[in-house]
Amino acid sequence: MDGISIGLWLVALVLGIIAFTRPEKRHRQGLKVAGENILLTAPRVIMAIVVAGLFSVILPTELVADWLGRGSGFKGIAIGALAGGVTPGGPILSFPIVAILYQAGAGVGPLIAYLTAWSVVALHRLFAYELPMMGARFALLRLASSLVLPFLAGLLAIFLEGLLGPRPF
Repeated sequence: MDGISIGLWLVALVLGIIAFTRPEKRHRQGLKVAGENILLTAPRVIMAIVVAGLFSVILPTELVADWLGRGSGFKGIAIGALAGGVTPGGPILSFPIVAILYQAGAGVGPLIAYLTAWSVVALHRLFAYELPMMGARFALLRLASSLVLPFLAGLLAIFLEGLLGPRPF
C-alpha cells in the first residue's frame, strides 16, 4: 500500500471516529452515502481498468511511434489533442492510457496535449454537464477558448524536453 492510500485510510478513520462521537451518530449516514457512491463508481472504475489493460496488449508500437512518437511533431500533438478531447471518464482511464503510450514510445508533446485536452476540452463533459447546466453560449465560449491550450501545452513540452534532454529510458 502506498502513502496516499495509507493517508486516505487514516483520514477516513479519523472522520469516522469524529462522526461516531457526535450525538446524532452521523457515521451511519456517512457510510450510507459512501456505499451509494461506491455502487455508482465501482463499475466505471473496473471497466476503466479493463479498457486500459486491453488497450495495452492490442496497441501496435509501430503505430505509436509513427503517430505519437518523438518525431511526430505537430501531427502527433493534433492526434493527442483529439484523442484526449474525446476520451471519456476520469483519471483512472486516461492516466493508464498515457502511461501505456509513453512506454510504447510516444513523445511527451503528444501525451501532454492528450492530457491537456482530456482535462480542458473534454467533450463528454460538454454534453453531459455544461450544455444542460450553463447553456449553449457559455459552453461554446468555454470550448472555443480552450481548444488552443492542448496544442500550446504540447509544443511547450517539446521545447522544454529539448532543454532538459531526452528521457533516460
